[in-house]
Amino acid sequence: MKWNKTWMTGLWFAAAFAALLMSIFLAISYGAKQLTLEAVWAAVFSYDPDITAHQIVHEYRLPRVLGAVVTGMAFAVAGAVMQGVTRNPMADAGILGVNAGAAFVVALCFAFLPGLSYTQLILMSFAGAALSTLFIVLLGTATQGGLHSLRLTIAGAVVAAILHSFSSGIAIYFDLSQDLAFWYAGGVAGVKLEQLKVLAPIVLIVIVWAAAMGRSISFLSLGDETAASLGVHTGRIRLLGMAAAVILAGASVSVAGSIGFVGLVVPHIARRLLGVDYRKAIPFSALLGAILLVWADFASRMVNPPREFAIGAMVAMVGVPFFLYLARKERREL
Repeated sequence: MKWNKTWMTGLWFAAAFAALLMSIFLAISYGAKQLTLEAVWAAVFSYDPDITAHQIVHEYRLPRVLGAVVTGMAFAVAGAVMQGVTRNPMADAGILGVNAGAAFVVALCFAFLPGLSYTQLILMSFAGAALSTLFIVLLGTATQGGLHSLRLTIAGAVVAAILHSFSSGIAIYFDLSQDLAFWYAGGVAGVKLEQLKVLAPIVLIVIVWAAAMGRSISFLSLGDETAASLGVHTGRIRLLGMAAAVILAGASVSVAGSIGFVGLVVPHIARRLLGVDYRKAIPFSALLGAILLVWADFASRMVNPPREFAIGAMVAMVGVPFFLYLARKERREL
């Protein structure tokens, strides 16, 4: 039985990895400008900057597809970790206001510190995500009864609404509406390879870190008393898990803007297919998140080319109904 379960897990991982490679290939190969598959292949492996087709692939399509892969992994793993350490099935960096905190600080940087480098912008985005997370947790625990999952979700929604309002006010006052429109809608169209060289190592290291905590997160998701009886330092794991989620969300928002619902939907699918063992659910969520965001980006630019649809709206078409379903389920269990 154990061998069959391991074999099925390996099969799911292999299928997800193959689907991701196929998705990347299709997303790079097709777009508003029709290119032959030979030209795409040559642009990837034998780049010639003097050939227009190679420039389209290497400077526009490849960075945005790889950006979708990296940010999709980050948002999905952030959601999986947050759901595990908070025992909140509706936890997501977007829903809980973490993305809004990072985006708010980005708006402040655009207004008051326009000369920041990309690395500095990432650090500021981290700070915004961390502060908003801390405030949301404090707000969620301020009432009698402790930190309930639905209370945490409501606190996150309130903080997100406030921060989005502040960000909009800054955008209007400093005439940044056009610059910040990308951050509100979310997207990977402007991702550059230089940004990915900074972002990708951070995301991959933190995903490995999160997966290494998978066993403890699995126990923590069963309840504090159960986890403590199994030798888990609950406070430490919860702190480290939230830190990992904040880093992933902050880094992703600094590149792709505030894209919600990836971290809500993907972990539920991963756990449904592989079970609640976070040692498997976290890396599998990373693969599924990458696939989801690659296809969302691909659909956003293929719906009405050459115009593009907001990638955040594409993801929301799946995420909003799923969120409403979970919210109704949570309300029945109160």
